[in-house]
Amino acid sequence: MSQVTQVPVSERFEENISYLQKELRIDKSFDVIHHKLEYGGLKFGLFFVDGFAKDDVMVNIMRHINALAPRDLRSNPIEVLTRSLIPYIELETTEDLEEVITQVLSGQAALIVEGATKAILIDIREYPSRTPEEPDIERVVRGPRDGFVETLVFNTALIRRRIRDRSLVMRYKQVGQRSKTDIVLAYMDSIADPDLVKLIDQKLNEINIDGLSMAEKTIEEFIFGRYMNPYPLVRFTERADTSAVHLLEGHVLIIVDGSPSVLICPTTFWHHLQHAEEYRQKPVVGAFLRWVRFTAIFTSLFVLPLWYVLATNPHLLPERWDFIGPDDVGHLSLFWQFFLAEIGTEILRMAAIHTPSALATALGLVAAILIGEIAVQVGLFTNEVILYVAISVMGTYATPSYELSLANRMFRIIFLIAGAVFGLYGFTLAVAFWVILLASTKTLNVPYLWPLIPLDIKALYEVLVRTPVPLKKTRPAILDIEDADKLH
Repeated sequence: MSQVTQVPVSERFEENISYLQKELRIDKSFDVIHHKLEYGGLKFGLFFVDGFAKDDVMVNIMRHINALAPRDLRSNPIEVLTRSLIPYIELETTEDLEEVITQVLSGQAALIVEGATKAILIDIREYPSRTPEEPDIERVVRGPRDGFVETLVFNTALIRRRIRDRSLVMRYKQVGQRSKTDIVLAYMDSIADPDLVKLIDQKLNEINIDGLSMAEKTIEEFIFGRYMNPYPLVRFTERADTSAVHLLEGHVLIIVDGSPSVLICPTTFWHHLQHAEEYRQKPVVGAFLRWVRFTAIFTSLFVLPLWYVLATNPHLLPERWDFIGPDDVGHLSLFWQFFLAEIGTEILRMAAIHTPSALATALGLVAAILIGEIAVQVGLFTNEVILYVAISVMGTYATPSYELSLANRMFRIIFLIAGAVFGLYGFTLAVAFWVILLASTKTLNVPYLWPLIPLDIKALYEVLVRTPVPLKKTRPAILDIEDADKLH
């Protein structure tokens, strides 16, 4: 869709009203309201969307304008109205009727005044919203319970509450030729790399689509591309404290209206392994939790396909490890048992998403007891297959990033297939391909495996060990930040 050209506000009142009535489809849409008013001897046209407008504010504004005398609006009605008579803080004027249409559909009210070549925009919008609650995916034992919601201004306020620095910039944009979705680019201009901010801003400006059908996910696909790589190139969070920490590190946030998820960019592979719980405990406890999480994640990736390779090639094992592998494989080969179990757990995950919470426990019992137990009894699966699939699934659910867990699940199946077709060599080559893929990936010019590849020993130590906050004096060097020192 091509860009709409500007339409100047005309001195002819009826011409302006006619244009807005036509373009806003006043006669066709029940929720787009046009009030015909007359105050101080002048005609007024008030346009707004029912459901967005604050009724008490509207009544208060109209009451003040009603007190006008003809002499009050004789010289410059726009100046008089905006500077002294309309009792509201968020006011602006525009000379473009297309801007009026955009802002009315975004929730503002527009006031057209007879004889004036400017329209008054009054930000009276009040979007339907829910109360900030703790995100389900990023729960912590200790810490704040407020999470992002679907309303943009609420989310920016939650961040402002935590960072009261004058250098915190919230740059407003609209993306989508038809949807005109509100977006905020948030960063610390005294910390963040200006080139990084400029690059992200440029990529947002280049988005040319009717609407953001999947909100922040559509933004991610436009900015990062690489559609065949399943690994997430941006971190999603619904926690305001996590967002604030990344801003202070020099990252840039993209906040999209209508979504409770905020994009943190750029991020590396290791960012997706972090969890707020590690920083809500003592450093030694946080380091322990981090290593347990690392173990669970890498177990979910490698244990199942590696066990399959060793079970089907017992000559690779020393005698003391000869217990690995089932004595009786059963009616199906091990590969098909694992493959069906993987598909089954994926179906179970999808079913759990679409199942009401009141029935989720019953679904889990049916899957674990009826399906799992009976499948072993009839010889469809062996006990070892159930055990290692369960270990892998537990490691998957221990992954903090939902997107990373899905990518790891895909590669676990790839490792399994490679091991089944080509044995140990196939498994080794598949793992090598996985490492090369991650090592060659970049997110906004930041290496995905940094600080492991390229190696930065100090930064790698901070990834592997939860460093006490007083000892973490510098920000990540890879972000090329303006102010590298945390302590002042």
